[in-house]
Amino acid sequence: MVTHLNTVLAFVIIFGALVFFHELGHLVFAKRAGILCREFAIGFGPKVFSFKKNETIYTIRLLPIGGFVRMAGEDPEMIEVKPGYNVGLLFNHDGKVNKIIINNKDKYPDARIIEVEQADLEHGMYLTGYEDGEDSLLQRFEVSDEAYFVVDQQETQIAPYNRQFASKTLGQRTMAIAAGPMMNFVLAFVVFILIGLLQGTPVDQPILGKLTEDGAAKESGLMEGDVVRAIDGTAVTSWEEIVEIIRQNPENSLQFSVERQGSLEQLEVTPKEQQVGEETIGIIGVYGPVEKSVVASIKSGFTETILWTKEILFALGKLVTGQFSIDMLSGPVGIYVSTDTVAQSGIYYLMRWAAVLSINLGIVNLLPIPALDGGRLMFFALEAVRGKPIDRQKEGMVHFIGFALLMLLMLVVTWNDIQKFFLQ
Repeated sequence: MVTHLNTVLAFVIIFGALVFFHELGHLVFAKRAGILCREFAIGFGPKVFSFKKNETIYTIRLLPIGGFVRMAGEDPEMIEVKPGYNVGLLFNHDGKVNKIIINNKDKYPDARIIEVEQADLEHGMYLTGYEDGEDSLLQRFEVSDEAYFVVDQQETQIAPYNRQFASKTLGQRTMAIAAGPMMNFVLAFVVFILIGLLQGTPVDQPILGKLTEDGAAKESGLMEGDVVRAIDGTAVTSWEEIVEIIRQNPENSLQFSVERQGSLEQLEVTPKEQQVGEETIGIIGVYGPVEKSVVASIKSGFTETILWTKEILFALGKLVTGQFSIDMLSGPVGIYVSTDTVAQSGIYYLMRWAAVLSINLGIVNLLPIPALDGGRLMFFALEAVRGKPIDRQKEGMVHFIGFALLMLLMLVVTWNDIQKFFLQ
Protein backbone atom coordinates (compact mmCIF):
# COMPACT_ATOMS: atom_id res chain seq x y z
CA MET A 1 0.00 0.00 0.00
CA VAL A 2 2.82 2.40 0.93
CA THR A 3 4.65 1.54 -2.31
CA HIS A 4 1.57 2.37 -4.38
CA LEU A 5 1.13 5.67 -2.53
CA ASN A 6 4.77 6.54 -3.23
CA THR A 7 4.27 5.74 -6.91
CA VAL A 8 1.12 7.87 -7.10
CA LEU A 9 2.96 10.72 -5.40
CA ALA A 10 5.95 10.35 -7.73
CA PHE A 11 3.66 10.23 -10.80
CA VAL A 12 1.73 13.33 -9.71
CA ILE A 13 4.92 15.29 -8.96
CA ILE A 14 6.58 14.31 -12.24
CA PHE A 15 3.48 14.90 -14.34
CA GLY A 16 2.75 18.18 -12.58
CA ALA A 17 6.33 19.42 -13.05
CA LEU A 18 6.39 18.56 -16.77
CA VAL A 19 3.08 20.28 -17.46
CA PHE A 20 3.85 23.22 -15.15
CA PHE A 21 7.14 24.12 -16.81
CA HIS A 22 5.72 23.56 -20.30
CA GLU A 23 2.83 25.92 -19.68
CA LEU A 24 5.09 28.32 -17.79
CA GLY A 25 7.09 28.77 -20.98
CA HIS A 26 3.92 29.76 -22.83
CA LEU A 27 2.85 32.08 -20.01
CA VAL A 28 6.14 33.94 -19.59
CA PHE A 29 6.64 34.70 -23.27
CA ALA A 30 2.98 35.54 -23.83
CA LYS A 31 3.10 38.05 -20.99
CA ARG A 32 6.39 39.45 -22.31
CA ALA A 33 4.63 40.07 -25.62
CA GLY A 34 1.84 41.94 -23.80
CA ILE A 35 -0.82 39.27 -24.36
CA LEU A 36 -3.60 39.10 -21.77
CA CYS A 37 -3.41 35.59 -20.25
CA ARG A 38 -6.75 34.81 -18.67
CA GLU A 39 -5.92 31.40 -17.17
CA PHE A 40 -2.94 29.17 -16.41
CA ALA A 41 -4.25 25.62 -15.87
CA ILE A 42 -2.77 22.28 -14.91
CA GLY A 43 -5.16 19.55 -16.06
CA PHE A 44 -8.53 19.72 -17.79
CA GLY A 45 -12.15 19.48 -16.67
CA PRO A 46 -13.71 20.92 -13.50
CA LYS A 47 -11.64 23.22 -11.29
CA VAL A 48 -10.26 21.70 -8.09
CA PHE A 49 -8.37 24.74 -6.88
CA SER A 50 -7.84 28.27 -8.18
CA PHE A 51 -6.57 31.70 -7.24
CA LYS A 52 -6.09 34.94 -9.13
CA LYS A 53 -2.92 37.01 -9.26
CA ASN A 54 -2.87 40.20 -11.30
CA GLU A 55 -4.66 39.43 -14.58
CA THR A 56 -4.36 35.62 -14.55
CA ILE A 57 -6.35 32.90 -12.80
CA TYR A 58 -4.16 29.95 -11.80
CA THR A 59 -6.08 26.67 -11.61
CA ILE A 60 -5.63 22.98 -10.96
CA ARG A 61 -8.24 20.92 -12.78
CA LEU A 62 -9.55 17.42 -12.19
CA LEU A 63 -8.26 15.44 -15.21
CA PRO A 64 -4.45 15.10 -15.23
CA ILE A 65 -4.03 14.88 -19.01
CA GLY A 66 -2.26 18.15 -19.80
CA GLY A 67 -2.66 21.84 -19.23
CA PHE A 68 -3.15 25.13 -21.04
CA VAL A 69 -2.68 28.89 -20.99
CA ARG A 70 -5.82 30.69 -22.16
CA MET A 71 -4.68 33.76 -24.07
CA ALA A 72 -7.05 36.54 -25.08
CA GLY A 73 -8.03 36.39 -28.73
CA GLU A 74 -7.26 32.70 -29.25
CA ASP A 75 -10.94 31.86 -28.76
CA PRO A 76 -13.94 34.07 -29.53
CA GLU A 77 -14.81 36.34 -26.62
CA MET A 78 -17.64 34.74 -24.63
CA ILE A 79 -19.29 38.07 -23.75
CA GLU A 80 -20.54 40.56 -26.31
CA VAL A 81 -22.27 43.90 -25.92
CA LYS A 82 -24.71 44.51 -28.79
CA PRO A 83 -26.99 47.43 -29.70
CA GLY A 84 -30.16 47.36 -27.64
CA TYR A 85 -28.55 45.78 -24.58
CA ASN A 86 -29.17 47.41 -21.21
CA VAL A 87 -25.93 47.46 -19.21
CA GLY A 88 -24.67 49.14 -16.07
CA LEU A 89 -21.50 51.23 -16.08
CA LEU A 90 -19.08 51.90 -13.25
CA PHE A 91 -16.28 54.42 -13.66
CA ASN A 92 -12.69 54.85 -12.46
CA HIS A 93 -11.16 58.04 -11.10
CA ASP A 94 -10.31 59.17 -14.66
CA GLY A 95 -13.96 59.08 -15.64
CA LYS A 96 -13.54 56.04 -17.89
CA VAL A 97 -15.72 52.92 -17.69
CA ASN A 98 -13.91 50.23 -15.74
CA LYS A 99 -16.83 47.79 -15.24
CA ILE A 100 -19.67 46.88 -17.57
CA ILE A 101 -22.46 45.14 -15.63
CA ILE A 102 -24.22 42.65 -17.91
CA ASN A 103 -26.85 41.28 -15.48
CA ASN A 104 -27.95 41.58 -11.85
CA LYS A 105 -27.64 45.34 -12.25
CA ASP A 106 -29.82 45.90 -9.17
CA LYS A 107 -26.87 44.73 -7.04
CA TYR A 108 -24.88 47.75 -8.24
CA PRO A 109 -26.91 50.82 -7.15
CA ASP A 110 -24.11 53.20 -8.19
CA ALA A 111 -24.05 51.95 -11.79
CA ARG A 112 -25.33 54.17 -14.60
CA ILE A 113 -27.78 52.17 -16.70
CA ILE A 114 -27.71 52.76 -20.45
CA GLU A 115 -29.26 51.22 -23.54
CA VAL A 116 -26.37 50.49 -25.90
CA GLU A 117 -26.43 52.12 -29.31
CA GLN A 118 -22.93 51.14 -30.39
CA ALA A 119 -19.96 49.37 -28.80
CA ASP A 120 -16.33 48.96 -29.85
CA LEU A 121 -14.45 47.13 -27.11
CA GLU A 122 -11.47 46.03 -29.20
CA HIS A 123 -10.08 49.01 -31.12
CA GLY A 124 -11.89 52.24 -30.18
CA MET A 125 -12.69 51.18 -26.61
CA TYR A 126 -15.94 53.11 -26.23
CA LEU A 127 -19.69 52.72 -25.81
CA THR A 128 -22.49 55.00 -26.96
CA GLY A 129 -26.00 54.81 -25.61
CA TYR A 130 -28.98 56.41 -23.95
CA GLU A 131 -29.51 56.70 -20.23
CA ASP A 132 -32.95 55.99 -18.79
CA GLY A 133 -35.22 59.00 -19.24
CA GLU A 134 -32.86 60.70 -21.68
CA ASP A 135 -33.82 59.05 -24.97
CA SER A 136 -33.05 62.16 -26.96
CA LEU A 137 -29.46 62.45 -25.74
CA LEU A 138 -26.89 60.03 -27.14
CA GLN A 139 -23.81 59.81 -24.94
CA ARG A 140 -20.34 58.42 -25.57
CA PHE A 141 -18.45 56.63 -22.79
CA GLU A 142 -14.72 55.95 -23.00
CA VAL A 143 -13.75 52.48 -21.75
CA SER A 144 -10.54 51.83 -19.82
CA ASP A 145 -7.99 49.42 -21.34
CA GLU A 146 -8.22 47.47 -18.07
CA ALA A 147 -12.02 47.32 -17.82
CA TYR A 148 -14.06 44.26 -16.84
CA PHE A 149 -17.33 42.62 -17.82
CA VAL A 150 -19.37 41.58 -14.78
CA VAL A 151 -21.64 38.56 -15.29
CA ASP A 152 -23.35 36.93 -12.29
CA GLN A 153 -21.08 39.13 -10.15
CA GLN A 154 -18.01 37.44 -11.68
CA GLU A 155 -15.47 39.70 -13.39
CA THR A 156 -13.84 38.95 -16.76
CA GLN A 157 -11.24 41.36 -18.07
CA ILE A 158 -11.95 42.93 -21.45
CA ALA A 159 -9.15 42.41 -23.97
CA PRO A 160 -8.42 45.36 -26.26
CA TYR A 161 -7.04 44.26 -29.62
CA ASN A 162 -3.49 45.22 -28.63
CA ARG A 163 -3.71 42.69 -25.75
CA GLN A 164 -4.91 39.85 -27.99
CA PHE A 165 -2.76 37.04 -29.38
CA ALA A 166 -3.50 37.88 -33.03
CA SER A 167 -2.31 41.48 -32.66
CA LYS A 168 1.28 40.46 -31.95
CA THR A 169 4.07 40.08 -34.49
CA LEU A 170 4.76 36.70 -36.05
CA GLY A 171 7.97 36.46 -34.01
CA GLN A 172 6.20 37.18 -30.73
CA ARG A 173 3.46 34.63 -31.44
CA THR A 174 6.03 32.04 -32.49
CA MET A 175 8.01 32.51 -29.27
CA ALA A 176 4.87 32.32 -27.12
CA ILE A 177 4.03 28.92 -28.64
CA ALA A 178 7.54 27.48 -29.03
CA ALA A 179 8.52 28.42 -25.47
CA GLY A 180 6.41 25.57 -24.02
CA PRO A 181 8.33 22.68 -25.64
CA MET A 182 11.62 24.54 -25.21
CA MET A 183 11.02 24.72 -21.45
CA ASN A 184 10.74 20.93 -21.39
CA PHE A 185 14.25 20.65 -22.83
CA VAL A 186 15.50 23.23 -20.31
CA LEU A 187 13.87 21.27 -17.47
CA ALA A 188 15.52 18.02 -18.60
CA PHE A 189 18.89 19.79 -18.86
CA VAL A 190 18.55 21.17 -15.31
CA VAL A 191 17.50 17.78 -13.90
CA PHE A 192 20.50 16.07 -15.52
CA ILE A 193 22.76 18.73 -14.00
CA LEU A 194 21.22 18.12 -10.56
CA ILE A 195 21.82 14.38 -10.92
CA GLY A 196 25.44 15.09 -11.76
CA LEU A 197 25.86 17.39 -8.76
CA LEU A 198 24.19 14.98 -6.33
CA GLN A 199 25.28 11.59 -7.68
CA GLY A 200 28.36 12.54 -9.65
CA THR A 201 29.13 12.21 -13.34
CA PRO A 202 30.83 9.12 -14.79
CA VAL A 203 34.60 9.30 -15.33
CA ASP A 204 36.20 6.91 -17.81
CA GLN A 205 39.13 5.93 -15.58
CA PRO A 206 40.10 2.44 -14.30
CA ILE A 207 39.03 3.24 -10.75
CA LEU A 208 36.45 1.33 -8.70
CA GLY A 209 33.48 3.26 -7.37
CA LYS A 210 31.02 2.10 -4.70
CA LEU A 211 30.69 -1.65 -4.11
CA THR A 212 27.44 -3.52 -3.47
CA GLU A 213 27.21 -5.52 -0.26
CA ASP A 214 26.56 -8.89 -1.92
CA GLY A 215 28.73 -8.49 -5.01
CA ALA A 216 31.74 -10.53 -6.08
CA ALA A 217 33.96 -7.44 -5.84
CA LYS A 218 33.41 -7.02 -2.09
CA GLU A 219 33.64 -10.76 -1.47
CA SER A 220 37.06 -10.88 -3.18
CA GLY A 221 38.51 -7.99 -1.19
CA LEU A 222 38.34 -5.22 -3.75
CA MET A 223 37.74 -1.73 -2.29
CA GLU A 224 36.31 1.55 -3.46
CA GLY A 225 39.09 3.72 -4.88
CA ASP A 226 41.24 0.80 -6.09
CA VAL A 227 42.97 1.61 -9.37
CA VAL A 228 42.83 -1.41 -11.71
CA ARG A 229 46.09 -1.72 -13.63
CA ALA A 230 45.55 -5.11 -15.30
CA ILE A 231 43.12 -8.03 -15.51
CA ASP A 232 44.58 -11.47 -16.26
CA GLY A 233 47.79 -9.77 -17.31
CA THR A 234 46.08 -7.44 -19.82
CA ALA A 235 46.65 -3.76 -19.04
CA VAL A 236 43.52 -1.63 -18.71
CA THR A 237 43.32 2.15 -18.96
CA SER A 238 39.58 2.90 -18.77
CA TRP A 239 36.43 1.93 -16.92
CA GLU A 240 34.85 0.75 -20.20
CA GLU A 241 37.62 -1.82 -20.66
CA ILE A 242 37.03 -3.17 -17.14
CA VAL A 243 33.29 -3.49 -17.77
CA GLU A 244 33.80 -5.26 -21.10
CA ILE A 245 36.18 -7.87 -19.64
CA ILE A 246 33.85 -8.57 -16.70
CA ARG A 247 30.78 -8.86 -18.98
CA GLN A 248 32.52 -11.45 -21.16
CA ASN A 249 33.56 -13.68 -18.25
CA PRO A 250 30.57 -14.83 -16.17
CA GLU A 251 31.66 -17.45 -13.61
CA ASN A 252 35.27 -17.29 -14.89
CA SER A 253 38.00 -16.46 -12.37
CA LEU A 254 39.86 -13.23 -13.18
CA GLN A 255 43.15 -12.01 -11.71
CA PHE A 256 42.90 -8.28 -10.84
CA SER A 257 46.08 -6.25 -10.38
CA VAL A 258 45.06 -3.18 -8.38
CA GLU A 259 46.99 -0.24 -6.99
CA ARG A 260 45.98 0.63 -3.44
CA GLN A 261 47.68 3.30 -1.34
CA GLY A 262 50.85 3.14 -3.45
CA SER A 263 51.23 -0.65 -3.46
CA LEU A 264 50.20 -3.24 -6.08
CA GLU A 265 47.95 -6.10 -4.97
CA GLN A 266 46.73 -9.25 -6.75
CA LEU A 267 43.13 -10.35 -6.12
CA GLU A 268 41.09 -13.16 -7.65
CA VAL A 269 37.54 -12.16 -8.68
CA THR A 270 34.85 -14.41 -10.17
CA PRO A 271 32.04 -12.44 -11.87
CA LYS A 272 28.53 -13.69 -11.15
CA GLU A 273 26.10 -14.52 -13.94
CA GLN A 274 23.27 -12.17 -14.86
CA GLN A 275 20.72 -12.68 -17.61
CA VAL A 276 20.09 -9.59 -19.76
CA GLY A 277 17.49 -10.49 -22.37
CA GLU A 278 18.91 -13.49 -24.21
CA GLU A 279 22.49 -12.71 -23.21
CA THR A 280 24.34 -13.95 -20.12
CA ILE A 281 26.86 -11.46 -18.78
CA GLY A 282 29.20 -11.21 -15.82
CA ILE A 283 28.88 -8.68 -13.00
CA ILE A 284 30.94 -8.09 -9.84
CA GLY A 285 28.77 -5.52 -8.04
CA VAL A 286 30.75 -2.34 -8.42
CA TYR A 287 29.85 1.08 -9.76
CA GLY A 288 32.02 3.17 -12.02
CA PRO A 289 34.02 6.16 -10.80
CA VAL A 290 32.22 9.50 -10.62
CA GLU A 291 33.23 13.14 -10.37
CA LYS A 292 31.24 15.80 -8.53
CA SER A 293 31.84 19.21 -10.05
CA VAL A 294 29.75 22.00 -11.56
CA VAL A 295 31.60 21.94 -14.89
CA ALA A 296 31.32 18.17 -15.25
CA SER A 297 27.63 18.27 -14.29
CA ILE A 298 26.83 20.96 -16.88
CA LYS A 299 28.73 19.01 -19.53
CA SER A 300 26.85 15.86 -18.53
CA GLY A 301 23.54 17.79 -18.71
CA PHE A 302 24.23 18.76 -22.31
CA THR A 303 25.42 15.28 -23.24
CA GLU A 304 22.45 13.48 -21.68
CA THR A 305 19.90 15.91 -23.16
CA ILE A 306 21.33 15.54 -26.66
CA LEU A 307 21.65 11.76 -26.29
CA TRP A 308 18.03 11.24 -25.24
CA THR A 309 16.75 13.70 -27.83
CA LYS A 310 18.46 11.61 -30.54
CA GLU A 311 17.09 8.37 -29.06
CA ILE A 312 13.50 9.64 -28.99
CA LEU A 313 13.74 11.10 -32.50
CA PHE A 314 15.10 7.74 -33.71
CA ALA A 315 12.14 5.93 -32.12
CA LEU A 316 9.70 8.40 -33.73
CA GLY A 317 11.39 7.79 -37.06
CA LYS A 318 10.74 4.06 -36.69
CA LEU A 319 7.08 4.83 -35.93
CA VAL A 320 6.78 6.86 -39.15
CA THR A 321 8.44 4.15 -41.26
CA GLY A 322 6.25 1.44 -39.77
CA GLN A 323 9.04 -0.30 -37.82
CA PHE A 324 7.40 0.74 -34.54
CA SER A 325 3.93 -0.60 -33.73
CA ILE A 326 1.22 1.52 -32.11
CA ASP A 327 1.07 -1.20 -29.44
CA MET A 328 4.53 -0.04 -28.35
CA LEU A 329 3.23 3.44 -27.49
CA SER A 330 2.36 4.26 -23.88
CA GLY A 331 -0.27 6.58 -22.49
CA PRO A 332 -0.84 7.75 -18.91
CA VAL A 333 -1.42 4.19 -17.66
CA GLY A 334 1.79 2.91 -19.24
CA ILE A 335 3.76 5.87 -17.90
CA TYR A 336 2.33 5.24 -14.43
CA VAL A 337 3.39 1.56 -14.53
CA SER A 338 6.87 2.52 -15.77
CA THR A 339 7.13 5.14 -13.04
CA ASP A 340 6.27 2.45 -10.47
CA THR A 341 9.13 0.26 -11.77
CA VAL A 342 11.64 3.11 -11.93
CA ALA A 343 10.69 4.45 -8.48
CA GLN A 344 11.75 1.15 -6.92
CA SER A 345 15.29 1.66 -8.28
CA GLY A 346 15.92 4.89 -6.40
CA ILE A 347 15.56 8.65 -6.57
CA TYR A 348 18.28 9.20 -9.19
CA TYR A 349 16.66 6.77 -11.60
CA LEU A 350 13.35 8.53 -10.99
CA MET A 351 14.92 11.92 -11.71
CA ARG A 352 16.46 10.62 -14.93
CA TRP A 353 13.08 9.15 -15.92
CA ALA A 354 11.43 12.53 -15.35
CA ALA A 355 14.06 14.23 -17.54
CA VAL A 356 13.53 11.71 -20.35
CA LEU A 357 9.75 12.20 -20.14
CA SER A 358 10.27 15.96 -20.31
CA ILE A 359 12.34 15.64 -23.50
CA ASN A 360 9.72 13.30 -24.92
CA LEU A 361 6.95 15.82 -24.15
CA GLY A 362 8.95 18.60 -25.77
CA ILE A 363 9.61 16.62 -28.96
CA VAL A 364 6.04 15.35 -29.31
CA ASN A 365 4.66 18.86 -28.88
CA LEU A 366 6.93 20.13 -31.66
CA LEU A 367 5.59 17.61 -34.18
CA PRO A 368 3.62 19.35 -36.98
CA ILE A 369 0.33 17.83 -35.83
CA PRO A 370 -2.82 19.99 -35.57
CA ALA A 371 -3.79 20.90 -31.99
CA LEU A 372 -0.18 20.51 -30.80
CA ASP A 373 2.29 23.37 -30.52
CA GLY A 374 4.08 22.07 -33.60
CA GLY A 375 0.85 22.26 -35.58
CA ARG A 376 0.43 25.91 -34.65
CA LEU A 377 4.05 26.63 -35.54
CA MET A 378 3.39 25.00 -38.92
CA PHE A 379 0.60 27.52 -39.57
CA PHE A 380 2.96 30.33 -38.55
CA ALA A 381 5.48 29.03 -41.10
CA LEU A 382 2.77 29.08 -43.77
CA GLU A 383 1.91 32.62 -42.73
CA ALA A 384 5.55 33.65 -43.15
CA VAL A 385 5.63 32.15 -46.66
CA ARG A 386 2.26 33.59 -47.74
CA GLY A 387 2.80 36.97 -46.12
CA LYS A 388 -0.60 36.82 -44.43
CA PRO A 389 -2.23 34.55 -41.82
CA ILE A 390 -4.42 31.56 -42.62
CA ASP A 391 -8.14 32.18 -42.14
CA ARG A 392 -8.72 31.76 -38.39
CA GLN A 393 -11.91 29.73 -38.81
CA LYS A 394 -10.21 27.26 -41.15
CA GLU A 395 -7.20 26.97 -38.87
CA GLY A 396 -9.49 26.48 -35.87
CA MET A 397 -11.35 23.68 -37.65
CA VAL A 398 -8.07 21.92 -38.48
CA HIS A 399 -6.95 22.14 -34.84
CA PHE A 400 -10.36 20.92 -33.63
CA ILE A 401 -10.20 17.84 -35.87
CA GLY A 402 -6.58 17.24 -34.82
CA PHE A 403 -7.53 17.46 -31.14
CA ALA A 404 -10.39 14.98 -31.63
CA LEU A 405 -8.04 12.52 -33.38
CA LEU A 406 -5.45 12.92 -30.62
CA MET A 407 -8.07 12.15 -27.98
CA LEU A 408 -9.07 9.06 -29.96
CA LEU A 409 -5.43 7.97 -30.16
CA MET A 410 -5.05 8.50 -26.42
CA LEU A 411 -8.09 6.32 -25.75
CA VAL A 412 -6.69 3.55 -27.98
CA VAL A 413 -3.24 3.73 -26.36
CA THR A 414 -4.75 3.80 -22.85
CA TRP A 415 -6.90 0.75 -23.62
CA ASN A 416 -3.82 -1.05 -24.95
CA ASP A 417 -1.99 -0.18 -21.73
CA ILE A 418 -4.84 -1.52 -19.61
CA GLN A 419 -4.89 -4.78 -21.56
CA LYS A 420 -1.11 -5.08 -21.46
CA PHE A 421 -0.60 -4.42 -17.75
CA PHE A 422 -3.86 -5.44 -16.05
CA LEU A 423 -5.84 -7.86 -18.24
CA GLN A 424 -3.13 -10.33 -19.19
